[in-house]
Amino acid sequence: MANELILIVEDNEKNRRLARDILQVKGYRTIEAETAETALEMTPRENPDLVLMDIQLPGMNGIQALKKLRESDATRAIPVLAFTASVMPQDRREIMDAGFDGFVAKPVNLKEFVAAIAKALGNDPVAGS
Repeated sequence: MANELILIVEDNEKNRRLARDILQVKGYRTIEAETAETALEMTPRENPDLVLMDIQLPGMNGIQALKKLRESDATRAIPVLAFTASVMPQDRREIMDAGFDGFVAKPVNLKEFVAAIAKALGNDPVAGS
């Protein structure tokens, strides 16, 4: 665990800062993008271990960005977690059906957030025991 690189794709500065601060305290390295378009440029170049993707972004949304990441050989295998306030059951189903590797709800529940990140990176403490 720790030292993995996580790309945070979030247009809201407070949410981006909160995610960054939590992840860095837990030993992860972070890079950030405010738009899906910027994230799509950064991902093949930076090769993050995980992408934390907001769904409601200006321009291209997170679901559209995920589709583009999955279409590219360079980024297809990178785990992508949805990071969203859309927590209704139908929203959650749509997000997971789109191919996300997991779901992190906003507002952030610290324990659930950290557990979802660890699990997506294959560092699930329960599985690793």
